[in-house]
Amino acid sequence: MSKSKDKLSSKQREELLKTLQTRFVENMNRHKGLDWAKLEAKLKASTKSLWSLSEMEKTGGEPDVVGYDKKTGEFIFYDCSAESPKGRRNVCYDGVAQEEREKKGVHPNGNVIDMAAAMGIEPLTEEQYRGLQKLGEFDTKTQSWVATPSDIRKLGGAIFCDRRYNTVFVYHNSAPSFYSGRGFRGSLRI
Repeated sequence: MSKSKDKLSSKQREELLKTLQTRFVENMNRHKGLDWAKLEAKLKASTKSLWSLSEMEKTGGEPDVVGYDKKTGEFIFYDCSAESPKGRRNVCYDGVAQEEREKKGVHPNGNVIDMAAAMGIEPLTEEQYRGLQKLGEFDTKTQSWVATPSDIRKLGGAIFCDRRYNTVFVYHNSAPSFYSGRGFRGSLRI
C-alpha cells in the first residue's frame, strides 16, 4: 500500500466511524459485552486499520466486530454482509490460478489472496466462517472462498463455503474457477 492510498480524509474517517457505530449498535448479538467507546478509541489510533475497514465497506463487506482477543487486546472484524461482498466476486483463488485463466483468454475480476493482501485483510478460514454462521445466516444465495490448506492447493484445488438448508457446507473447486455468485469474506484484527 502506498502512503497516500492507505489514508482516509478526516471526513471519510468520521463517516466510516459513524457507519461502524450504527452497525455495532444494531447488531449487539455479534459482540455481546463489548464497549463501543473502547473500540472507537482503538480505531481512531489506527489509520491503517480504518483504511482496511473502509476497503471492506467499499466492496460491500459490511464489516462488524465479532469478537475480542483477550490475550492480544485485539478486536476482531469480519465481513458481515448477508451475501458474499459484491465488490469481491468473480475471482479466482490466487494469482497462479488467475494467471492460468488469463492464459486461456478468460479474465476474472482478480483473486482472493492478492485482493485481501491489497486491502490489508485475511480471507476467513473455514473455522472462522463457521463461527460467523453462528451469528446469523450468511451466504444463503452466494458462496465465499475460504483460506485453503496448502496440501489441497498444491493439488490444484481450493475450498469455499455457503449456507443452504440451515446448514454450512464446505465444497471444493479448482482454484482457477470463478463465478458471479462466489466471492470472499475477510477478517481484520485491530
